[in-house]
Amino acid sequence: MPIYNAPILKIDSSETRRYAGLNKAQNFDEKNISEACEEALIFLQTRGIWKIYDYDCEKKIVLSEPNFKIFGDSIAKHLNGCEKVICMAVTVGEKIEEEVNRKFQSGEYLSSILIDAAATAAVEQAADSLEKTVALEMAKDGYKMRWRYSPGYGDWDLNQQKNFFEIIGAEEIGMSLSAAMMLIPRKSVTAIIGLEKIISDENISARKKNSCQTCSKKDCPARKI
Repeated sequence: MPIYNAPILKIDSSETRRYAGLNKAQNFDEKNISEACEEALIFLQTRGIWKIYDYDCEKKIVLSEPNFKIFGDSIAKHLNGCEKVICMAVTVGEKIEEEVNRKFQSGEYLSSILIDAAATAAVEQAADSLEKTVALEMAKDGYKMRWRYSPGYGDWDLNQQKNFFEIIGAEEIGMSLSAAMMLIPRKSVTAIIGLEKIISDENISARKKNSCQTCSKKDCPARKI
């Protein structure tokens, strides 16, 4: 199982602003955001892991050991036509969460909120970076990738997180699950990525749609469009 440990050198300040809920805030000092991003870098412990499995899109089964049956119309539609899937997990570790809690408890509320948002931006960047790394390898084998899809998105039941977590092997990078199926450390991501054979350039425009464009959850606070 490939392990991914590439460090994040800079956290996206615009994404940090968005995750902090400040996109519509006027006259907010950008220095606060840039300082939070710089401080957050100190505490990141970026780790990732992924596995590639054959996929039976007719039966909606990941051919892992044991097999993993996917339930949910939206995720099944998203993976329709895929021959293989990448099952991945990424985390930026516990230290940054500890720092967020420390600041909050000491009354540094703004800093706590902004560093928490920076950590969210960082784990998404880490997932993007892992995805790009794998995409290069997959292209050599004649596959193109769909965008990543996580348990809890759309109608993919979050209760499937446990079995999905196990076929990824996420414990190998220090991750675990709470009783409520929440990821630990909190700033972590699990996701599946469909792989389809590159045949032609037709329908490319449809594949360029991102998760926000195709997701039906219009009131999501992390929605980009």
